[in-house]
Amino acid sequence: MAKVLVIVESPAKAKTIAKFLGWRYIVRASMGHVRDLPRSQFGVDVENDFEPKYITIRGKGEIIKELKTAAKGASRVLLGPDPDREGEAIAWHLVSLLNLDPAQPCRIEFNEITKSAIEDAVKHPRPIDQDRVDAQQARRVLDRIVGYKLSPLLWRKIRRGLSAGRVQSVAVRLICEREEEIENFKPEEYWTIAAVFRTEGGEMFTARLVGCNGAKVDIGNAARAEEIVKELKAARYRIQEIKKREAKRNPPPPFTTSSLQQEANRRLNFTARKTMLIAQQLYEGLDIGKEGTVGLISYMRTDSTRISPVAQAEARSYIERKFGKDFVPAEARQYVARGKIQDAHEGIRPTSIAREPEMVKPFLTPDQYRLYRLIWERFLASQMSSAVLEVTTVDVEGKRGADIWQLRAKGSVVKFPGFMKVYTEGSEDGERGKEKEENAALPELREEDKLKLEEIIPKQHFTQPPPRYTEAGLVKALEEKGIGRPSTYAPTIETILSRGYVVKKDKCLVPTDLGKLVVELLKTYFPDVINVEFTAEMEEKLDCIEEGQLDWREVVREFYVPFSRTLQVADEQIKEIEIGDEVSEELCPQCGRNLVIKQGPFGRFLACPGFPECRMTRPLKEEVGASCPQCGSPVVARQSKKGRRFYGCSRYPECNFISWDLPSAEKCPECGKTMVVKKSRQGEYLACANRECPNFRSRHKKASEEK
Repeated sequence: MAKVLVIVESPAKAKTIAKFLGWRYIVRASMGHVRDLPRSQFGVDVENDFEPKYITIRGKGEIIKELKTAAKGASRVLLGPDPDREGEAIAWHLVSLLNLDPAQPCRIEFNEITKSAIEDAVKHPRPIDQDRVDAQQARRVLDRIVGYKLSPLLWRKIRRGLSAGRVQSVAVRLICEREEEIENFKPEEYWTIAAVFRTEGGEMFTARLVGCNGAKVDIGNAARAEEIVKELKAARYRIQEIKKREAKRNPPPPFTTSSLQQEANRRLNFTARKTMLIAQQLYEGLDIGKEGTVGLISYMRTDSTRISPVAQAEARSYIERKFGKDFVPAEARQYVARGKIQDAHEGIRPTSIAREPEMVKPFLTPDQYRLYRLIWERFLASQMSSAVLEVTTVDVEGKRGADIWQLRAKGSVVKFPGFMKVYTEGSEDGERGKEKEENAALPELREEDKLKLEEIIPKQHFTQPPPRYTEAGLVKALEEKGIGRPSTYAPTIETILSRGYVVKKDKCLVPTDLGKLVVELLKTYFPDVINVEFTAEMEEKLDCIEEGQLDWREVVREFYVPFSRTLQVADEQIKEIEIGDEVSEELCPQCGRNLVIKQGPFGRFLACPGFPECRMTRPLKEEVGASCPQCGSPVVARQSKKGRRFYGCSRYPECNFISWDLPSAEKCPECGKTMVVKKSRQGEYLACANRECPNFRSRHKKASEEK
C-alpha cells in the first residue's frame, strides 16, 4: 500500500511530525528553499514583464532527486512548509519540481506542531495560494532590483562589498538620524528639590517640590535652587490632603514576533537573530522525555495577538486550579492589535500550558529554557485578571510668611496581584527607576498631621537627548513605522552590522562614517528607496497583492521605471568617493610607514598603507585599563564574528582569558583578581572574574564611579 509523502523544510520538524502521523506517512525535509534567483546574475527579465529566472539552489540536487523518487512512489504528496508567504513560495517551487497540480489540495498548514494540529492539517489540505506566492515573488524581485542594481553603484563609487536594500537602508537611516539628533542636542539645566519628613509617629517619607502659591516652580540654576532651599528650611509643614484611589493594571498581550524580540533583548540580552533561532527550535520540536519530541510553542513569525478559544480555555482552567477563581477574568481576554496587520496566525504561545517551564527544563539548553519560560509566563499572564493597586497621593503644605509651598509624595501598594503573580513587563532603565520610585509604599499618614523636616535634597539635572537605538528599540521603531515584516527584522539588523554601516556599543546601535555616507548618498539620489513612508507604503502594497487586490508585476513596474531613470542619473553625477583610513601613531615594523586602522569582518585592525608591496597587518589592541586575572597582562577589547564586543588578554593565544563583561581596574577583596562590571535589572555591580572565587556571583557591590 503506497504511503502519503509529507514534505516540510527542516529535519527537526520532519522528525517531530513523523512521530505524530505514524506508518502510513513518509515525512521528508527539503532543507529550506529548493529554488531561488541565481546569485551570479540579476535573474529578472525586465523586458519580459519582470519574469523571474529561478534555478535549483547549488547543493540541493541530491535532495530534489530523493524527493522526486519518494513522490513517484507515494499515493499523495502534501506540502507543509511554514504558514507564511515564504513557506507558500517554498511549497509552490516544490509543486513545480515534483510536477504536481497547484490547483489540487496539496498544501497543509498548521500553527503549532502538536499531534492534534498535524492530524487536523493532513485532513484539510488546500490548493497553493497563488496570491500569497505572488506577494512573496514581488518582495523577492523588488529586493533583487534594489540589491543588484544599487549595490554595484556603491561598489563603483565608494567601496567593494557594500550593499543596499529596501528595508536595511531605511533602518540605517533611522539610526543615523537618531545619532544626528543626539549630536545636535543642547542640554538645558534644571533642578529638582525633594524633602525628607518625619511624622509624629517617627516614620519617614520623601516628597517632591511641585509648586509655590499654586504656581509651578521652575528651577533653572544653582542660585535659584539655593534660594528655595533656604525658604523651605524655614517653613512649617503639615499634611494638607491625602487622596487614595484604586488603579487597575491590565496584563500585556501575548507575544508577537516584534514584541518577543524586544522583550528577549531587554530581559535576556538576546539579539533578534538569537531569539528567532531559539524560537524556531522550540517550534519545530524537542525531545522532552516520556512525551517524546513535540513542538513547545506555536508559530513564531506573527503580527497577531489573537489566541484560539481552545488555548484560552486551557489557560483559564490552569489559572483557576493553580491560583484560584479570583485570578480568572469574567470573560476570556481579547486583544486588538495596533495598525494594519496580516493576522494570519495566532500570537506566540506554548502549545500546552500544562508543560510548565520547570517540567521541561531538564531537556532544554539554558537559552531554550529561558526563552520558553518567557513565552510561557507572558501567555499565562495575558489570560489572567488585572492587578489592582491602591495609589496614594499626599499633598504637603509648607508655610513661610506669605508663601505657601506645595510638595507631593506618591506611593502605591498592590491590593490584588492578578497577572503580576506570574509576569511583569520589562522596560528601559530610566523608566524602571522612575516606576520603582513612584511605587514605593508610604507610611500611615493623616490629614493635618504636622511634619518635621529632616533634610532638603536639591539635585542638578540636564535634559537628555533621545537614546540611541538598541536592537529592541529599532525593532519597535520598524514595526511602528510599518517597515518590513516579522520575518525581516532579525536579518535586517544582522546585515547592517555585518556591512559595517552600524556598530554595537554598550548594546546600542551606532552608525559608522561609512553608514552615514551611504545614507546621505541615498537620500540625495534615491529618496524613495530610503524614504520611511514610501517603504511602509510598499509593504501595504505587498499585503494587497496577497489579498488579491493588486497585480504583482504592476507593483514592480511602478517601482522600477522611475528607479532605473534615477539610477542612470546617479551613475553619471556621483563621483568616486574615497573614504580615508584613520591613521595611527604606530609605525610599520617592515617599512616604517604609519599604520592605518581598517574595518574587517571581525572588527578593526591595523594594516600598512603600502599594500600590496607591504602586507603587514596586526590586531588593533584597545586596552581597557585592567589586568588579566590569569597572567597580569593588559586586557584589550575585541569583536566576535557576530559583531559582539568582548574582552580578552593581550597575550592571546598564549593566555586564553576572555570575558563578555568589561573588566574593572579594581581588584577583588577576596582573591585579588580582576573585578568585572556586570549588569542586572537592578543596575550595575562588580563581581570577580575568577569563577572559583566566592565573590564571583556577588551582587551587592556597585560599579565604581570611574566606570
